[in-house]
Amino acid sequence: MQLFYNPKINELTEDFSFDKEESKHIIKVLRKKDGDILYVTNGLGFLFKTEITLASDSKCTVKILSFEKKEAPKFHLHLAVAPTKMNDRYEWFLEKATEIGIQEITPIICDRSERKVTNNERFDKIILSAMKQSNELYLPKLNEAISFKEFIKRKNEGAQLIAHCEETDKKTLKSVLKTNENVTLLIGPEGDFSEKEIALALDNNYNPVSLGNTRLRTETAAIVACHSVVFFNEN
Repeated sequence: MQLFYNPKINELTEDFSFDKEESKHIIKVLRKKDGDILYVTNGLGFLFKTEITLASDSKCTVKILSFEKKEAPKFHLHLAVAPTKMNDRYEWFLEKATEIGIQEITPIICDRSERKVTNNERFDKIILSAMKQSNELYLPKLNEAISFKEFIKRKNEGAQLIAHCEETDKKTLKSVLKTNENVTLLIGPEGDFSEKEIALALDNNYNPVSLGNTRLRTETAAIVACHSVVFFNEN
């Protein structure tokens, strides 16, 4: 199934038109024509079956034939991950985490962060593309970059966890997870969180966890954490 995206439609919509860029792709590249069926999501769990009524490369119009809604996960996974020095590594994380089934992502700027600016417009496109490619019906939320100190002040429902590399008493991620519990997990930059950041997290009720016996890159650690939480909740 090839999936398209339109954030403005809902269960009350009867027909709609794609924007010029998407219309051109549908008609010129994919060579769709009147009467062809397209599957569309609004990123909120809905899958719409539509039929092309106007095959225009400037304004492709469809009518909705039917729709269904996929049940949302009973847990909410929020990863707060420091931007990587090499931007393509962070983009890889965003793509793969979307495919796996993450719900929310926040770039956090830490004491040892080598990259302090993010391009959320590009990041949004990568997440959207990954959602469509994997036939996922829920679009993850990408927040604006925020400092570690600002993020840590926010209270989150469920488990609050921090993965760091310091040789301290830590439990494995698997051992602290509970089925259908919301999870907020912090992943640091190259060079890890500073001692002050770790202490601040612990003072704000974050629990330290280990992601394994090897030292992982930032983006690898984030993917390991994402897969672990999603896989845990599938059993």
